Amino acid sequence: MRTRPMPAVRFAPSPTGDLHLGHAFSAAYAAHVGQEIGARFLIRIEDIDQGRSRPEFIERNLEDLAWLGLVSEGDVWRQSERMPVYREALDRLKWLGVLYPCFCTRADIRREIEAMGGAPQDHVGHAYSGRCRGLSPDERADRIGRGEAYAIRIDGAGALDLTGPLEWTDVHRGTFAVSMATLGDFVVARKETPTSYHLAVTVDDAAQQVARVTRGEDLLEATHAHRLLQGLLGLEVPVWDHHLLVVDDEGRRLAKRLGSPSLRDMREAGLSPQTVLETAAARAIGRA
Repeated sequence: MRTRPMPAVRFAPSPTGDLHLGHAFSAAYAAHVGQEIGARFLIRIEDIDQGRSRPEFIERNLEDLAWLGLVSEGDVWRQSERMPVYREALDRLKWLGVLYPCFCTRADIRREIEAMGGAPQDHVGHAYSGRCRGLSPDERADRIGRGEAYAIRIDGAGALDLTGPLEWTDVHRGTFAVSMATLGDFVVARKETPTSYHLAVTVDDAAQQVARVTRGEDLLEATHAHRLLQGLLGLEVPVWDHHLLVVDDEGRRLAKRLGSPSLRDMREAGLSPQTVLETAAARAIGRA
């Protein structure tokens, strides 16, 4: 008789650079939660962005985590190797009739946000207007036939009509009703890639029996999208745990693009793993 896999928690870095203190805190936080709830600690590599992901950073990231004492208690999955699984989920969503191609570029969306009085740098946090949702089947087919680039978006309102009201729970913030007010019709795939962050993370968390999703509070709004996808795909629903973020001396969230000091730099400077983890926890705002 097959035994059901032990529940899991996970840390899922993108191999686009070396890890920093924010990653150290998030990974250690997940491992600590796993110990508390009796769940395996898994590491998953989120490398679907082939334009930015680099194979050499996978080993570097795993080495840095192992130096901190954080080793996956199961196989390390690479999302780039799971494209057929994501395509199957995408086909299911297509069959449900909740997807449409969107030909708007990032620049188009940014101009749209500016016209509504929003700040262009904040366009990621604004709901897409759904401009392409109203295109006719013939126009969609014509533009795809001409080779135009497009993303595949989900009709958020239509999908919620299909599932009915949905809820999700964060262990610190309570229960939320799913709403697409902030995310709007979010992207689930692109012309050349049968998935997006939203779809891949939802499918993989279910496949790996993740019982509690630990991640930074900057991804709180994304949870509405993931709960909607779970409802559409018939996946089990975990509990979420959005921890607060590690910041620099100016109070900015640490990021690779900002040149935040890397764990590798700290290793080479002679810091101990314990010092690094304590520093990461001390820089987290509020709850650590």
